[in-house]
Amino acid sequence: MGASGAGKTSLMNALSDRIGLTKGATLSGDILVNDTLKLDQKLFGSYATYVMQDDILFGYFTVKEALTFAARLKLTVDIEEQDRRVERLIRDLDLSKCQDTICGTIRRKTISGGEKKRTAIGVELITDPSMILLDEPTSGLDSFMASTICRLLQKLAHEQGKTIISTIH
Repeated sequence: MGASGAGKTSLMNALSDRIGLTKGATLSGDILVNDTLKLDQKLFGSYATYVMQDDILFGYFTVKEALTFAARLKLTVDIEEQDRRVERLIRDLDLSKCQDTICGTIRRKTISGGEKKRTAIGVELITDPSMILLDEPTSGLDSFMASTICRLLQKLAHEQGKTIISTIH
């Protein structure tokens, strides 16, 4: 938790091994998974996922298409299993009523901010990671939607045993 400029995003980028150092900056030390495995991008990719603050969704995909596209790119299981995962995520993320609505763009708003955030989380959850890093997942949402996202994250931790690491503004 911290104010703007406190380094929350930098911390998440360092934890996910996605930090770009500016000229003259250094970063030292090791990040260990379960006190044994040194974290690098390959290891991070096999255990974890990072939901960035800004949603990266194709605006002309429907919610279901965005999740299906992620499944086709990221999963090596057969198409039927990919489709089952997409359907399960749509149900678990409460996206059923908007699954056939396009995600939209800055100029063309279609789904709500909460639906867009849950879709972005779903795109990352398609691989069923053990650990999920989220950078300010409630930013820009009203209190009801922010609470919904928090309940979703709590459910992932308690019911599915996921490790959730999140920043908040």
